[in-house]
Amino acid sequence: MATRKPTTAAAYRCTECGWTAHKWVGRCGECQQWGTVVESAEQTGILRSVTAVAPGASRAARPITAIDTADTPRRSTGVGEFDRVLGGGLVPGAAILLSGEPGVGKSTLLLEVAAKAAQSGRRVLYASAEESTGQVRLRAERTGALHDSLYLASETDLATILGHVDEVKPDLLIVDSVQTVSSSMSDGMAGHPSQVREVAATLIRTAKDRDLPTIIVGHVTKDGSIAGPRILEHLVDVVCHFEGDRQTSLRFVRALKNRFGPTDEVGCFDMTGAGIAEVPDPSALFLGHGSTEPGTCVAIALEGRRALPVEVQALTITTNAPNPRRIVNGVDSARVAMVLAVLEKKAGIVTSNQDVYVSTVGGVKFTEPAADLAIALAVAGAVRNEAIPKHIAAIGELSLAGEIRPVTQAAQRRTEAVRLGYRDLIDSRSSRLRGALDDVRARSKSRPGDDIPRF
Repeated sequence: MATRKPTTAAAYRCTECGWTAHKWVGRCGECQQWGTVVESAEQTGILRSVTAVAPGASRAARPITAIDTADTPRRSTGVGEFDRVLGGGLVPGAAILLSGEPGVGKSTLLLEVAAKAAQSGRRVLYASAEESTGQVRLRAERTGALHDSLYLASETDLATILGHVDEVKPDLLIVDSVQTVSSSMSDGMAGHPSQVREVAATLIRTAKDRDLPTIIVGHVTKDGSIAGPRILEHLVDVVCHFEGDRQTSLRFVRALKNRFGPTDEVGCFDMTGAGIAEVPDPSALFLGHGSTEPGTCVAIALEGRRALPVEVQALTITTNAPNPRRIVNGVDSARVAMVLAVLEKKAGIVTSNQDVYVSTVGGVKFTEPAADLAIALAVAGAVRNEAIPKHIAAIGELSLAGEIRPVTQAAQRRTEAVRLGYRDLIDSRSSRLRGALDDVRARSKSRPGDDIPRF
């Protein structure tokens, strides 16, 4: 009598969502992603390679209070804004993933980080799989990033890059980018999910074994997420996103994941013809030139832990069109539509016969609810052709009932407003939108020295 084979566990698993199957399929039945279903043995091998026992890991367990943090000192990258996002600097053995859209300036930023680290006496290996060494050298000359301790390698083969690591023995490794490097230990072309997993796993294991901080560049997809398998974000220690509008020179670095620090810090940079420059105090970037034209109001935005003044501008034009235009830039169009409805219903300011244009200064995106009150005051000033005094700022969220609600980190916003010279702050203490309009009018009259139209 033939014996029945024992039932085996699912042999294939999706690296994106964890869906399992007993046979290989090209497309995941749960998340509908192509090429993400791999053998469980392969996936287990990848995880085992990443979680390989590091030197000293076999020692006896100790109380957490007996562990000295001096064993893992942070080292500054030399770029203060990048250190802010990382939580104070680079941790030995940390694997950092930096993502961003093409052309936003990822390579320029990392070349600046590499140059600053080399100037501080550390050896840096910059492995570029997208550009030749000559191209990187030309950019380094333009940005002033030349140094003898900065080593360049243009390689797409992972084994060759690891050979450079053995030869140079760097204190910092930068790989640009993980989607263009391939390994002979995995099938498929560079950028395939299996290749990205193998390359990332090997680089992370090398970083842990050698206590070598490693920064890996990652591409993004059309929807802005990091290209490749989702497991990549889980394996690294820090995930940073480099973002900015190509029409402006302002750039932000945000930490989406950080095992060594907070994730609410934001680094601010200015992209210039000579490279990338830090902006320690970006307050002046989002303000106009002190104009007292009708239709402007200053709000205090929150970028990470930073409170930044943002000037909101509004322009209204009478129209006979059945559907007036609503054009916005830097603010949420849905919230602007809601603010216009509240203005007309609760404050008697008619905008249904007006084309309304609302924008922020400096290209900053101000989409949080704290912008509601500033948008309302700017639009009201534009409709009435009356200007808001320069010493007044506004923060607050508007409800559909016309109430002004408090916003998060209100004390920090007030402190920044006072530091920048805004003597009066219109906020939730005015209770309702009509009361806020009255407060602006009263505070305008209380400053007879300001030669501007009264609101």
